Amino acid sequence: MDILNYKKNILYFDGINLLDIADQQQTPFYLYSQNKIISNLSDYQSNLSDVDSLICYSVKANSSLSILSLLSQNNCGFDIVAGGELHKVIKAGANPSQIVFSGVGKTSEEIRLAIEKEILCFNIESHSEMMEINKIAAQLGRKAKIAIRVNPAIDVKTHPYITTGMSENKFGVSQDEVLELYVHASGLKHIEIKGIDFHIGSQITELAPFEASLEKVSDIIIALNNQNIKLEHIDIGGGLGIKYENEELPSRSEFIKSIKKYLKPLGLKVILEPGRSIVGDAGILLTKILYIKKTPTKNFLIVDTGMNDFIRPPLYGAFHSIREVSRKEVHKEIYDVVGPVCESADFIGKSRELSVQEGDFLVIENAGAYGFALSSNYNSRPKVSELMVINGKVKVIRRRESFDQLIENEDFDV
Repeated sequence: MDILNYKKNILYFDGINLLDIADQQQTPFYLYSQNKIISNLSDYQSNLSDVDSLICYSVKANSSLSILSLLSQNNCGFDIVAGGELHKVIKAGANPSQIVFSGVGKTSEEIRLAIEKEILCFNIESHSEMMEINKIAAQLGRKAKIAIRVNPAIDVKTHPYITTGMSENKFGVSQDEVLELYVHASGLKHIEIKGIDFHIGSQITELAPFEASLEKVSDIIIALNNQNIKLEHIDIGGGLGIKYENEELPSRSEFIKSIKKYLKPLGLKVILEPGRSIVGDAGILLTKILYIKKTPTKNFLIVDTGMNDFIRPPLYGAFHSIREVSRKEVHKEIYDVVGPVCESADFIGKSRELSVQEGDFLVIENAGAYGFALSSNYNSRPKVSELMVINGKVKVIRRRESFDQLIENEDFDV
């Protein structure tokens, strides 16, 4: 489903003329496609239709309320990692029995709220966390439902900042310790064991790491059965990548097919936590060229979006394709596309061949995941607006921040 294409040298997104929108809305802004988000979710759901399963969208990828509401309306659960995310998905209409709570640093307040909301389960990441959850559940007179996140020590070919299943990562419980932790959990009065969980990383482009992890986790499940510890579900995390540059990727159907051969013999409900592959290719960031600066060694396009709006390139060295909204076939030059933030790391893309002039608009592709979600107010820059194409029309789903909103929670009369 290609939603970005040129018509008479003007770039269209999900059928919308981007030049028209850029002239109407203050840049920069994020723009999402409702159709593409639903299509990506449905692709997972249809390929898992013959398996007892639940898609729990990874909220950290993009927590915009309209997107969460859209997913909730389409029978999607949620994977959260913070109390604020829990608040947002409930506000968006989520069914608490379809929420899993991951993350290594759950606070007592977050744990209490999640137990009170009766979420599907906590993905436990340490012995200390499990004991804290048991204590709070006892105070509430409840039983907390849990799965233990095992770290399968699987290497994946992705950026080291987004690997989560290696032995040196902070996430999960080692294979050597997980059986003992399950046995301990089975003896706690306010803990109810529901499943097992693993998550090996993000932007994974191969099937082998998932298959290797499932082999290891299947052995753990067999060992638990031998201890008379019965599970109801297996949560295999997320992490399937999208195409940013020239990656060769398995399709979602190939991914599901490859893991079913391990999952079906287990007879457990399957939980999957995709994030990037639901929203990543469903969003773009549109920006305006403020100035063209040429030096003896470099050409720069200085645009009105910066690393505070979109930090993936400087943070991960991530590549995102950049296209002209108005395409010209002549006078292409090589530019570094940089922002206005007062940091040398403030770049969107380097050595890009473009045909542009000052005042033109550019599109940064595949910006739907970890774009706005990672944005900040660095340099006291207001957070940008978010828009969505809904039924062929563009709707503002988050207004741009004002200068007054930047300081509304501060006190200067001290």
